[in-house]
Amino acid sequence: MRHNVAGRKLNRTTAHRRALRRNLVQSLIEHGEIRTTLPKAKEVQRFAERLATLAIDGSLAARQRAIALLNDRAIIAKEQQEEYDKMSDAKRAKVLRARSGRRYRASTTKPGVKFTADSVIHKLFAELGPRFKKRNEAMGSSGGYTRVIKLAQRRLGDGSDTALLQWVREDDKKRTKSTEKTERKRRARAKYAAVAGKAAPRRGPRRSTRPAKEAEAKPQAEASQAQPEPGAEEKK
Repeated sequence: MRHNVAGRKLNRTTAHRRALRRNLVQSLIEHGEIRTTLPKAKEVQRFAERLATLAIDGSLAARQRAIALLNDRAIIAKEQQEEYDKMSDAKRAKVLRARSGRRYRASTTKPGVKFTADSVIHKLFAELGPRFKKRNEAMGSSGGYTRVIKLAQRRLGDGSDTALLQWVREDDKKRTKSTEKTERKRRARAKYAAVAGKAAPRRGPRRSTRPAKEAEAKPQAEASQAQPEPGAEEKK
């Protein structure tokens, strides 16, 4: 039994599971959305929300904590990918890293290369952090920076449920809870009321037409009873 055991093991060791989580979140920061299985998306969502909270903080301590949790890797833009593929290994090293091992920033380029790669941590704190901070100020709340959308298509092979994990936009509002009573809720309330020995709650506009039909049939039944049977007077 796994009572009171939080999280998902995903059939992996601890090191493998952490590496999987880092890789998926790095891809989420780079592309804005990822497609994976539903259990992985739910597990990665918690980690992505935590990193988004650190990005909103924006302090040096928050950046150091994000680097410790996520590590860092270079990001090659789509418009520069073709040119990067044609480079030699020496030029690629100049594009990706400095001699000290730190990632290049967009403002620091080396002679002989036309561009430098961005980094995951830099994009997280320079783009996503201010965007979510502005969203929190506009909405007056915090949290809910990602969403999981379950897809109808299943994964080939094992038929696992697939889902789309993506960042929310600035203008996306939180979904409010519906107050309308559905037919399923009405049946459930009637069932619980019957078990508790209470009267079932009255239904809404969707009422049964059976009482109306019975009311129409009642006068007809009374009229038929009032009419004497044929041959009754002759018997008298």
